[in-house]
Parts: sequence; structure tokens; C-alpha cells
Amino acid sequence: MTDRGAIEPEEGGLGRITYPDSGLAVSLPVCALMGALTALAFAPYFVLPLVLVGFAAFALFIRHARGSCAAFLIGWGFGIGQFAVGLRWISESFFVDADRFGALAWPAVLGLSGFLALFPAFAAAATRYLGGRGPTVFLILPGFWTLAEMARGVLFTGFPWNLTGYVWGFSDATLQPMSAIGVHGVGFVTATLCMVPLALAERYRLGPWALAVTMLVVPMLGAGFFWAFGAVRLANAETADGAGPRIRVVQPNIPQDQKWDPDAATRNLQKLHDLSTSGAAGRPRVVVWPETAYPYLFSEVVRLPEALLGSIPEGGLLLFGAVRAVPGDTAEVGGLLNSLLAVDHTGKVVADYDKIRLVPFGEFTPFKSLPGISKLTAGDIDYVPGSVSSPMTLPAVPPFRVLICYEAIFPSPKVDEERWLLNVTNDAWFGVSAGPYQHFLSARVRSIESGLPMIRAANSGISAVVDGYGRIQQMLPLAVEGAFDAALPGPTPQRTLYSKLGDMPTLIVVGLVIGIGAFCRRRRRDAVIKSETNP
Repeated sequence: MTDRGAIEPEEGGLGRITYPDSGLAVSLPVCALMGALTALAFAPYFVLPLVLVGFAAFALFIRHARGSCAAFLIGWGFGIGQFAVGLRWISESFFVDADRFGALAWPAVLGLSGFLALFPAFAAAATRYLGGRGPTVFLILPGFWTLAEMARGVLFTGFPWNLTGYVWGFSDATLQPMSAIGVHGVGFVTATLCMVPLALAERYRLGPWALAVTMLVVPMLGAGFFWAFGAVRLANAETADGAGPRIRVVQPNIPQDQKWDPDAATRNLQKLHDLSTSGAAGRPRVVVWPETAYPYLFSEVVRLPEALLGSIPEGGLLLFGAVRAVPGDTAEVGGLLNSLLAVDHTGKVVADYDKIRLVPFGEFTPFKSLPGISKLTAGDIDYVPGSVSSPMTLPAVPPFRVLICYEAIFPSPKVDEERWLLNVTNDAWFGVSAGPYQHFLSARVRSIESGLPMIRAANSGISAVVDGYGRIQQMLPLAVEGAFDAALPGPTPQRTLYSKLGDMPTLIVVGLVIGIGAFCRRRRRDAVIKSETNP
């Protein structure tokens, strides 16, 4: 029986190039390789041409798949390759406690990659279903790919890591379109740029050399537009650099295997104290420590150590990450909170924030009731999410939004009265790998999208001050110990378009593109019915 929805009048090759209808035995490993190549376009490598090569091959394999099920498997293979290479740094965290978790390192990375690959798999299947085996595939694949990335950031607690738009992170200028259409909009444009040469080759019947030139020229024109937009925006940038309060950012670079070692707690706290008080004559009134910097379970009823109290400037504040216990129905701990606390020089907690977005299997265990499911980090008690996400207001600084670690990877166009972002994190889990670089880039993009500057304190790096255009003002690199003082930059004078409209423009364009694909599919089906009834 014929699959009418999959029939396309123009089947077969691209231009004057003919492609065999290869089976899954060939398609799957090749697509996995193509996905792996695209991962090298992300931080810290930024081999941008590999995105073009990978996506172009991906589209061609979808087009020549035997059906939607085959396209699903092709998309799954492509996703496994991309995520396994792009997220291989996750394996570093399992070797912090190698005796307990080391054997799980690569199985966990591959398992996570296999799960995340379901999103590109559904995108590929939907593309093949609507696009058939014709050039409509090149039109609608960017739309379904973008919807899949959006869904990946929402479903099952969300994991929007290494979204396609991040491949432009090699330059301040090429990142600036994020201020207008966000990372999802930039990702859609990027995927579309990869499809344009294929569509032109189909339309004008280009040969191999003409296709190669087109695949070189079209993306270069797109990249030139991105750069020109960013260059103009940065040339006209207006900031209030130096006008805000001065803040000290502390990066202790404490190895992860020593962070919760009781024998090292006093030494770690003393290191934080020494970095916070050096050059005391002119030090700022606000000091920021990284995520979970306090080496004990925090309790307001227990007097704080002198090393911590001595780190707080007279009349100033210390902002630091700590773990707090949630009381249960009995004397037992009902859960843990990953918190950012603001403490004054008397030791009083004047404001707090509890992390809302938690890391699956790291901070909490999904499907915990199922046999064999457990946390992949030390400790049996799960963290629980906080409930308040409103800006933190303190007397010494303008209102700000707190992003603890993982929270910085989620696009969030909403801007209330906050004037800056505070990101505290602990990337020591991942050593000197690609992970901290990718995480830092995501945080910078949050500043570009919102137009708000960011102070970032990371245990092992990268700590930095970033202005509302995503430009790095000061920075401590990965795997060094140190501290720096910086004046808080002001936000961009005008609200960004993305902070006003969010992802709605991207969703509208994606909806139109997919709608065109659905219209083409209907015409294809009607043509088949007509040909069968009128032989």
C-alpha cells in the first residue's frame, strides 16, 4: 500500500547529484558522525563550518529516508552523536568519587545522550512526514528543529544545553542578534542558513562544484549579516560603566573532592576569608562567594564561624551560596535547599533565594520509586526547589535576579524591576573541560537577551563581570584562585526587543513555515488521489 502522505513528485537527487536510497545500516552511523561534527561548533571550539556540513547531511538523509520511522531513527542517531560529543565533559563529575561512580561515567553520558536525542528524532520524523521526499524538507526542518530545542528546555525539567544559536559565541558581535530574537530565534536562522544552499541547488539544478560554492557563500553572507548587526549595535552601545557599586568577586578554586571534606572545611573557609579581605583598606562593601561556598550545613540558629563573619565588610554584605535543611515532620531533614544568602556584618540573614531549577539525578532523583534509580552524586537526601523567583532587593546594590548554576542556561526574557543578574556556580565538578566554557557562554547570552549586566562567581572559574551587551569587563580564567573588585555596569539604556516579545516572533515564523509544509503535503496528497482516480 502506498503512503500517500510521503509521496513527493520530485524524488531522488539534488540538482544533478543523485543519492542512493541507503539503508539504516549506513544512515545511522553516518548521521551519528554528522551529529558529532556539529558538536565541535560549540564552545570552546567554534568550528562553525561543521554546523553547515552536519545539518546539510542530516537534511539529505531525512529526505531520502524510507519513511517517518526511518527518519526518526536517523534523527536519533544524529542526536546521539551531537550530545555524546557535546556533553562528554559530564563524565568528569563521575571521577570526583571514582570508586563509587567512575564506572558509570560513560554509560551515564550515553544514556543521557540517547534520551536527549529523542528530541531531534521527533523533529526528523515530523519533517519527513510533512516534507515527504521533496525539497519541502529543506523548508520545514529548521522549524521542527527549533520546536524540538524549545521542548528540550521545558519537558522533564528541561535541559536546554548547547542550543544551536550558541555556535555564534566566538565573537561579541555575532552574539548581538540574541538581543532581538533570543537564542532560539538565532538557532532557527542558523538552521535555515544551512538549508538555503540545498534549496537553491534543488531549484536551479546545480552541479557538485556550484553546490560547493553555494554552500560556502550563503552561510558567509549570513554570518556577515550577524556580524554587521552586532558591530553596529556595539558601536552605538551606551553603558553606565563605573557608575554602579563596587563588588568583590571571590574564586577560591577548591577541588570538588575537598569541598565537603570535614577535615578541609576550616581550611576552605579560611581561604575564602583571605581572598575576601586582601587589600582591606579599599575593599568594596559587597563580597560575592560562589555556589555552596559555605562548607557546612547552614543554620541561622548556629553562630557563624569567625572566618565568615570576618569576611563581611563593616556596614556591608556577603552574598554566598550555602546548603540549608528543610525541616521534616519529625526531627529528620525533609530535604535540602541550594540557597544564595545575603548576610550583614552582624551575621544576620537579610535576604535569601532558593534554587528553583534543580539538576536531575544530581540534586534530585526523578522516578525515585522505580527500582535501580538513584542519585549519581554523594548523599541520599534530595534537594527541593524554592518557590520565590522575584528580584532580590538589598540596600547596598540595585535589585537583581539570582541564577544559581544550572538556572543560567534557561532563556528567560522576563525583566521586572531588576537591574542586574547574579550568577553563582560551582563548575569544579567538571575540571578543565568544555563544560565550564559552555556554561559561561550561556550565562553571557542571558545578559544579552535581557540587556542586564551580570556578576558571576564560580568556584573554579570562570568568574567574570559582563555588561548588558555580553562583553566581558573583568574575568578570572578557569582553574585559578583569586579575587577581583569591579564596579557594577549599568543595564542597556533601552530594553531589548527580546525582553519585550520573548520567543513569540520565532514561534510565529516557525508556525508559518510548518503551515506551508502542511499545505504542500495536502497538495501532494490531492495530486496522488487525482492521479489514482484519473489514470
